[in-house]
Amino acid sequence: MPELRKRITRFVAGRVVPREEVLDAGGPAAAAVRTALRDEAREEGLWALPLPAGLGGGGLDFRAYAQLAEAEGASDHGPAALGSAPLLDVTMLARHGSPGVRAYLEPLVSGELRTCFAMTEPDVPGTDPFLTATRAESRPDGGWLVTGRKWFTSGAADAGLVTVMARTGGAPGDRHGLSLLAVPTRSPGFRVVRELPVFGAAGQYEIEFDRVRVPADHLLGAPGGALDIAGERLQLGRTLRCLRWLGQAQRAFDLLCERAATRRGSRGPLADHQLVQQHVFDALLALRTTRPLVHEAVALIASGQDARTEVGLAKVAAARMLQRVTDSAIQVHGAAGLGPDTPLPALFRGGRAARVLDGPDELHVTSVARRVLRGYGDGSAPRA
Repeated sequence: MPELRKRITRFVAGRVVPREEVLDAGGPAAAAVRTALRDEAREEGLWALPLPAGLGGGGLDFRAYAQLAEAEGASDHGPAALGSAPLLDVTMLARHGSPGVRAYLEPLVSGELRTCFAMTEPDVPGTDPFLTATRAESRPDGGWLVTGRKWFTSGAADAGLVTVMARTGGAPGDRHGLSLLAVPTRSPGFRVVRELPVFGAAGQYEIEFDRVRVPADHLLGAPGGALDIAGERLQLGRTLRCLRWLGQAQRAFDLLCERAATRRGSRGPLADHQLVQQHVFDALLALRTTRPLVHEAVALIASGQDARTEVGLAKVAAARMLQRVTDSAIQVHGAAGLGPDTPLPALFRGGRAARVLDGPDELHVTSVARRVLRGYGDGSAPRA
C-alpha cells in the first residue's frame, strides 16, 4: 500500500497538477484532458481503484482506499483523473438500483458515463430537504414525470445521468414522500440553465426538469426512501471530502515550509523568524489533530457502524483545517501567494467553500451537539 500511495502521489504531482488550469476552466479542452488522464491512469494501473473489480475497477475496500484518497485529493481533479470520483454513485446505484439502473454501472466505472447528484434547490435552504419542491408525478404506465429546478449540481453539464431528489408524495415541508430517481440527461425536458462558478471556478450548474419522463424502474429504493439513501451517501461523501481536504492541506503545508526554508530577506531566512515558525507549528498541529478524526469516521463507516457524530466532527475540523493551513501558506508567501504562480488561491478557495459544501459548519455543530446532549439526557452518552 505505501508503494501504491507513492505512485498515486507521483501521478497527481506529475500528470494532474500541471493541467489544473485547463481543468479548472472546464469546457471541451478540460474534457480532452480528462480523457487523456484516464488513459494514462489505466496504463499506470491506477484507474478506479476503489470501484468493484467485477465492473473493471481495482476492487479496494473503503478502509484500504482511505489510505490512498489523501494522495489522490491533493488536486481537486485527482479523483476524476484516477477514476475514483464515481465511488458515491456506483455505491448508491449498486445498492439501491433496479437491474435497469445497474446497467449504467459498467460505463460509469469505465469513465464513459459521468453522473451527478441533484438535491439543493434555489430559494430553498440546502440543509432542509423537507422543503424540496421538485415533484415526480406517477404516470399511468408506472413511470414518472419530474418537474422542478436544482442548483449547485456538480458536473451536470457533462453528465449522462442525474440522480434527483423529488417529492413523490405530500407537500413541501412534509418529512415523508421524498424519493430519488435516476434521470438520463438526454430526456426531453431536461435543461442546463446556467453555470454557477464558485469563486470563479467552473463545475457547478443550475438545472431544470420540465415534465421529464422517467422509467418506473429508475426509482432508487422504495418510494419515500430518499432520506435514508441520501443520508448513507452523505456520510460516505463527507468522509471522502475530508480525506481529500487533508491531501490539499498537506500540499499547502509543503508549500509553506518550502517557502520558509528557501526564502531569504535582509534579516536572513524566513524560517528563522518566530512568527513564521508559529505559522508552521499551527498548520502542522491542525493537520495532525484532524487526520485521526477523519480516520475514526473511516473506520466506523467501513465496519458498518453509525458514524454520524464522527463524520460531523471530521467534516467541520477538516474544512476549518484546510482554510487555516492554506491561509498560513499564503501569509508566508506574501504577495506571491495571491497570484497565479502558486496553487494557493485555488486551495484557499476550496477551503472556504468546504465550510459550506455538504452542509455548512453550523448544521454539523448543531446536529452533533444535539446528539451528544440527548445521550446525556437518557444516560446513553459514550465517553468523549
